Amino acid sequence: MKLLITGRPGAGKGTQAVNIKEYYKIPHISTGDMFRAAMKAGTKMGLLAKSYMEKGQLVPDEVTIGIVEDRLSEADCKDGFLLDGFPRNLAQAEALDKFLTKNGIKLDAVLDVNVENSVLVRRMVGRRVCKNCGATYHIEFNKPLKDGICDNCGSNLVQRPDDTEATAVNRLAVYDEQTAPLLDYYKKQGILKTVNGDQSFDKVFEDIKAVLK
Repeated sequence: MKLLITGRPGAGKGTQAVNIKEYYKIPHISTGDMFRAAMKAGTKMGLLAKSYMEKGQLVPDEVTIGIVEDRLSEADCKDGFLLDGFPRNLAQAEALDKFLTKNGIKLDAVLDVNVENSVLVRRMVGRRVCKNCGATYHIEFNKPLKDGICDNCGSNLVQRPDDTEATAVNRLAVYDEQTAPLLDYYKKQGILKTVNGDQSFDKVFEDIKAVLK
């Protein structure tokens, strides 16, 4: 099973990626993990990525693509993989297709965990995190037993700086501008599978299994 998962920030694709990895027994390949592994291993592309990140700059497409190609060439990806967080734009998608075609690999499906922006803003703005143990809550969907207090350790819950409404709206706008065009790109290839992400995590995963059957 060779898969790619996408979805707007806050749609819950990270949770579903873990479910897919465990159920289908395939490596979960996220951009962040790949960057860290490549930098730790000191690969040519890893060192290039590190040089940009240390300056606070975005890693260019060609470096990101190089790291992904290195990772997909490893033995554990021979029988399947789940790409998460890549590609982020059309240039990356086209480069990925070239690499896959050259190596005789075909994507089985692109999963889009779809949730409306208005719901996602509510999800992100309502998140609260324990500043001591890191436990996560939500003021609507996953309330602590006592307002503003962590159930686990009794410390205060805080709103992360990137969970404000302005930041949430901006993150979604960036996604819609850069990444949303990928949905049409993969729809034309006939491999886009959309699931409703505005349900319980268990129901979303049941729908994912159904569309992958």
